[in-house]
Amino acid sequence: ILAFSYLSLAAFGFSALAPDIRIRRISLLAPLIMALIWGMALFSLQGDFPTVADLDKAAGVLTGYLLGIPSAMVASLGLVAQQRAFRKEGLARFGRDSLLAAIAFAWYGIFGQIFPSRSRLFPSMYVNDELFYVWFRFPIELLQATLAVFVAFFVIRFLRSFDAEIEREIQNLQEAQLREAQRREHLRGQLLQRVVNAQEAERKRVARELHDETGQMLTAIGMGLKSLRRGLPEAGEKAEKTLSEMDKLVTSSLEEVHRIVRNLRPSQLDDLGLQAALRWYVGEMQEHAAPLRIYLAVEGESYELPSAVKTTAFRIVQEAVTNTIKHAQASKVEITVTYQNGSVELEICDDGIGFNMRKVDQFEGKSFGLLGIRERVNLLQGSFEVHAQADEGVRLFVRIPLSASDFTEEDDDE
Repeated sequence: ILAFSYLSLAAFGFSALAPDIRIRRISLLAPLIMALIWGMALFSLQGDFPTVADLDKAAGVLTGYLLGIPSAMVASLGLVAQQRAFRKEGLARFGRDSLLAAIAFAWYGIFGQIFPSRSRLFPSMYVNDELFYVWFRFPIELLQATLAVFVAFFVIRFLRSFDAEIEREIQNLQEAQLREAQRREHLRGQLLQRVVNAQEAERKRVARELHDETGQMLTAIGMGLKSLRRGLPEAGEKAEKTLSEMDKLVTSSLEEVHRIVRNLRPSQLDDLGLQAALRWYVGEMQEHAAPLRIYLAVEGESYELPSAVKTTAFRIVQEAVTNTIKHAQASKVEITVTYQNGSVELEICDDGIGFNMRKVDQFEGKSFGLLGIRERVNLLQGSFEVHAQADEGVRLFVRIPLSASDFTEEDDDE
């Protein structure tokens, strides 16, 4: 049993000295060679001692000489090698405990085995525990016990410091992953911001081209048709009817173009501000969404908002009202715009069928409307809340800080 414990210690030392996994596997042959040498030496002692008691003492001393001292020294060297490796990696605390454990192993191997019990095996007949007592006036067993305590103490510190360093490395890895996730989220936000800005710029461009080119062309065609009708009184009833229908078609198309232009980018939003744009939008939706009643209230002293803020606020109201019309089966919608110092707040309530808040995550996963509102608010570092219960309607609350002016929209001509 004593030999097996020493050989296990030797296996640990050789493994710690190995620089890579291949050499580590080969190094496990060293304890087997040590065991072979020890067995052969033990076998050779059988004919040299007359009694079993003498043979037992000599075998114990031989085990300490051949296995105890080399194993302790190999383990000590292995821990020193680990200490240097840890120091290179910047794990100073781990390396310090490894070095102390190496010193404790070395002392245990040297002093614990050099002074064995007296036996007929050389040199234990001269250098033994009795000589140690004569020199130091206390038994060698006390020194061995003390060194064993030190070995255990520093090995435990060694292992605990290893756990602590592992936890630190895990924490550093988690922090690095968090920073990477934050960086990706920031990049995603920047990308989404550019997409939203590009979308608004494209809305402006399309609205301007429809108004300036298509609208003017339809207007010119309508004026030409009216002039043609006045200039050809003798064209006949059929021609008169055809011209009248074309005139109505052109007028209807022109009105549809104007409606599309207003929905793409209402001119009131850029020219008169958020409040005027919302009043126009509520009036338009009230006309087309009857019998749904839409109410708009403005609280606080209104002032000009940054372009990004007023655009986001308008789109949120637009998306919320559209969702209500499509899904809520509501009879009324109340929109409240509150101007605060440093922010603008939107509260949109309906009396529709609502939805179950326990399934709100699943609901949002299927609702690009709510998801779009949340993303727009997050872009401007605002807050977004949804309160809903089945058969009790939905309440949306949005707060956008005016610091969102840092997120300016791209110029129309870009």
